[in-house]
Amino acid sequence: MTIDVTGSRIYFVIPFLGGIPITSTIVNAWLVIAIIGAVCFFLTRNMKTHASTKKQHIAELLVIKVTDWVQDNMGTQYSQGHFPAFAGALFSLSVLCSLISLLGFYPPTADLSTTMGWSLLVFAMITYTKIRTNRLSGYLRDFTKPIIVLTPLNIISELSTPVSMAFRHFGNIASGQVVSALIYAVLMLLNQAVFGWLPGALGQVLSVIPIVQVGIPAFLSLYFDLFAGLMQAFIFCMLTMNYVSAAAETE
Repeated sequence: MTIDVTGSRIYFVIPFLGGIPITSTIVNAWLVIAIIGAVCFFLTRNMKTHASTKKQHIAELLVIKVTDWVQDNMGTQYSQGHFPAFAGALFSLSVLCSLISLLGFYPPTADLSTTMGWSLLVFAMITYTKIRTNRLSGYLRDFTKPIIVLTPLNIISELSTPVSMAFRHFGNIASGQVVSALIYAVLMLLNQAVFGWLPGALGQVLSVIPIVQVGIPAFLSLYFDLFAGLMQAFIFCMLTMNYVSAAAETE
């Protein structure tokens, strides 16, 4: 096994897997999945018919909130099935994959391959729902509406759905990482400019200590990491529910 460090990502190239690189995106995403799995195991362990512990109350509250969220946006049909579990898993995975940057880890959502994988999964669900609702003939006929001349544009519009979802989520998280890094670098230069003019060892010491950088990067993280992460996860799940529910409508 060899290790290659490139930027903020670490590649683990494992020979017996055909040289497939295991990036920090994959490692951190599996870390998030392990955390979610551990939390679910803890909350659902030794559950009883009637809630008698705080953790079971929390687990039931989470299930109720997600179920109500799905019902409000998709109707009773989907709230009684397996979709609330999917929506809850997708939301929690997206949120934690973004918030993991607060701990100094590279956020998987800042990698286009992560959000594109989720978008392709959602696109497969949308396509399956359309075909199940209107059959294959109705699904293909829908591309020719309102007139057959617009068929190429309708196909492009259909294929742009996963692309737009992936780039929207990825772009907001990745841009936050870039902006935070640029601001941090600017503050470092400002710190050197402010204290570097002091004579002797005092100026040399103070210009190295990140005095100007204290507080500002942490404040920016509240938006770029916390708020943006929560908002993008919410938007991604809302789009998923709206697209799937719209695909279930008959002609």
